[in-house]
Amino acid sequence: MVELVTEGPSYDAAVAIWNGAVTQRPALVALCTSTADVQEAIAEARERRLPLSVRGGGHDWAGRALRAGGLVIDLTRMRQVSIDGEVATVGGGATAADAAEAADRQGLAVATGTVGTVGLLGLTLGGGYGPLSGRFGLAADNLLGAEVVLADGNVVQADAELLWALRGGGGNFGVVTSASVALHPLTEVLAGSFTYAWVEAEQVLRGYGELLDGGPDELTSVIAIVDGPAVVVSPTWSGDTAQGKLVLDAFGRLGTPLNASVDVKSPLAKLREFDGAFPDGVHYAIRTRNVTGFTPEVVSTLLETYAARATPGTFINIHHFHGAATRTPVESAAFGERQFHFMVELIEVGGDGVWPRTASAELAPYSLPGGYPNLLGPDDATQTAVAYGPNAVRLLALKEYLDPHSVFSATPLPGR
Repeated sequence: MVELVTEGPSYDAAVAIWNGAVTQRPALVALCTSTADVQEAIAEARERRLPLSVRGGGHDWAGRALRAGGLVIDLTRMRQVSIDGEVATVGGGATAADAAEAADRQGLAVATGTVGTVGLLGLTLGGGYGPLSGRFGLAADNLLGAEVVLADGNVVQADAELLWALRGGGGNFGVVTSASVALHPLTEVLAGSFTYAWVEAEQVLRGYGELLDGGPDELTSVIAIVDGPAVVVSPTWSGDTAQGKLVLDAFGRLGTPLNASVDVKSPLAKLREFDGAFPDGVHYAIRTRNVTGFTPEVVSTLLETYAARATPGTFINIHHFHGAATRTPVESAAFGERQFHFMVELIEVGGDGVWPRTASAELAPYSLPGGYPNLLGPDDATQTAVAYGPNAVRLLALKEYLDPHSVFSATPLPGR
């Protein structure tokens, strides 16, 4: 029988998610250790007429793991990872680091994001940008199969249509209790880090865009504008080491770096670079935009909006979407944006949330329609309406078929 808690240490741990700005408190937490527990929790919520939510890694910034007065299906005890050849089977509560550690022991790598404590399946179901996206695609593109508990309590192995929806459509169709994901033979990457003074920011951003225009699949990069202020360039190379050193050296010539390094690391060590950098319990507010390049208008807007930030610690992360991720036909998975672009994260730490909204609005005229579903919040209906591109109608039809009463609400869907 599933354990239900309303208070105490287990309850407190379940509701202590990443974003400390989230204050809603559920009535019940179901501490699940098996698929049967999840089925029982769904039946309990239905019987008590409680809204339902699912907690995996607890990293959704908008706090959708918790619903006020609802029942939380807590998957954090379902973190098992097993490997068979080049496929990992991961439990619904496994973190990216859990999967990466298991893969690393076999000389393999998994397509993850940039932070190890994030739940792997939550990241995957919404897309999953990461340092290997150019070579191996999004985390969603590496999803091979899934066990799902539907709103009626039935357990299914995802068929082709449901698997299509899970590759970018989020956890809106049921509880994914386990999934199989592709692994890749890769034991080391080159990880670069180049920090530039604010006075060189415009030059660095423009040159950075030029370096990545038409770059090889093996090169995927992040550029960040951080407090200082300063600009930090973090390219990752997943191919031949000698060739990679030549490629990454070019990032050190974008200006005069305050510090520079290029190190050989395992994919696991790369994932752990930011351990502790984004602590749980801090107040975060996030908005997102996609831009096609570092045009003069984009560069000036980024710099001007960052200069107007309200709180220290606020930063902008810009992710590189290219290569294998762009070659997946847009209709073959629910994820709706497949053209080359840069995904911009506007992240305020400890503020009132005004700065990200303002910065997003100022960047909007130079952005693609929509945005990254994993980062769209409850106030982003205009972006959500077009975030899935040509896949929206098909996605909503499957939602209506599998979950007509919207028992599950995860990453946002158009009109919901």
